Amino acid sequence: METNIWQEVLEFFQTMGFMQMGADFLGTGWQQLVMLLISFFLLYLAIKKQYEPLLLLPIAFGMLLTNLPGAGMFHSELWSAFLDPQSPAYHSYGAILKEGGLLDVLYIGVKAGVYPCLIFIGVGAMTDFGPLIANPKSLLLGAAAQIGIFLTFLCANALGFSEAQAGSIGIIGGADGPTSIFLTSRLAPELLGPIAIAAYSYMALVPVIQPPIMRALTTKKERAIKMKQLRSVSKTEKIVFPIMVTTVVALILPDAAPLIGCLMLGNLMKECGVVDRLSKTAQNELMNIVVIFLGLSVGATATGASFLNLKTIMILAMGIVAFGCGSAGGVLLVKVMNLFTKEKMNPLIGSAGVSAVPMAARVSQQVGQEENPGNFLLMHAMGPNVAGVIGSAVAAGILLSMLG
Repeated sequence: METNIWQEVLEFFQTMGFMQMGADFLGTGWQQLVMLLISFFLLYLAIKKQYEPLLLLPIAFGMLLTNLPGAGMFHSELWSAFLDPQSPAYHSYGAILKEGGLLDVLYIGVKAGVYPCLIFIGVGAMTDFGPLIANPKSLLLGAAAQIGIFLTFLCANALGFSEAQAGSIGIIGGADGPTSIFLTSRLAPELLGPIAIAAYSYMALVPVIQPPIMRALTTKKERAIKMKQLRSVSKTEKIVFPIMVTTVVALILPDAAPLIGCLMLGNLMKECGVVDRLSKTAQNELMNIVVIFLGLSVGATATGASFLNLKTIMILAMGIVAFGCGSAGGVLLVKVMNLFTKEKMNPLIGSAGVSAVPMAARVSQQVGQEENPGNFLLMHAMGPNVAGVIGSAVAAGILLSMLG
C-alpha cells in the first residue's frame, strides 16, 4: 500500500510542468522558458506601457498558455497534419475537435477567417467615412501608403521566403492587425505568431516610428500648411458609400469581399440609423468577445519552435521597413500632388494612409501643430486614415488572389 502511495506521489511530481521542462531542458524546455519570459515582457508592455493593450494582452496571455509544459492547450502537430496534403487529417477539423485543447478549438475561428471578419464589422461600426467622402483624393493617399506592403513582399521573397510567406510579411506594412491575421492564416499560418505580434507592436509604436519619417521628408514650410475646413457630408452619401464600395471592390477583386464586405456592413449599420441595437452590439459586445478569442488563439501559435529562429528576427526587421515605407509613400504622394494643384495639402496627412486608426491621424495633427499651433489637421488626416483601412483590405485581396 505504501509503495503504491509513493509511486503515485512520484508520478504526480513527474506530471508537473517544472519537471517536464527540466527533463527536456536541452530540447524544448529552454524554448518554453524563453517564450514564457517573452510573454511576461509583452504583458508588461500591454499593462504598464499600454501598447495596444486590447489585443496585445490576450495575445501575450495566449503565448503564456501555449508554452506551459503539460497543459496541452494547443497542439502544433495537429495543425501541421491539417496543412499536410499527405495526411488523412488534411483540411479536416475532426481531429482538432476530438484531440485538441481549448486553444486548438478557438484557433479554428482564425484558420477559417471568422474572427478578423467579425472584428471588421465592429471596426466599420466605429468608423466615420465622412472625411474620405468629403475629400475623395484621400483615397489615393490611402492607396499610396500600401506601397510598403508590395516593396516588402519583393524584399522578403528576395531574401529566401516563399511568395506566400513574403506576402504575409508584407501585409505588416498596412498597420492593420486583423488584415495581417486574415491573410497570414490563409497563406503562411506557420508565421502567424511573429507576424501578428509585429503588426500590433508597430501599430502601438506609431507615435514613435512616424514623426522622424514625416520630418525627414518635409520642410518646415510644408508642415505648417493650413487646409480649408472639409465640406459637410449628407446622410445619403454616408449610406450609399458602403454599399457602392462593397459592390465595386467585390466585383473587381472577389478575394477582398470578406473583409471589405464586413467592414462596410458595420459602417452601414452605423450610418443608416435604423439598427442602432445592432450597431452598438457590433461596436461593443461582439467586438470585445471576438478580440479575446482572436488574441488568445493567435498567441497560442507563438511556440518556441515557430518563434525562436532567424526568420522571426527577419520578420520583425522587415515589418518595420514595411511600415516605414508605407508612411513615407503617403507623404511623398501629397508632395507630388501639390506640384499639380492650386490648393495645397499638408504632406503630413499622407502618413495617416496606414490604417492605424485613429492613432496615425493624431500623429499628423500633433506634428502639424508643432510647426503651427493654429493648424488643425485631424479631420483632414482621418480621410487617408480610413482610406488606409480599405487599402490594406484590398492589398490583402490582391495578394490572396495572386498567391492563395
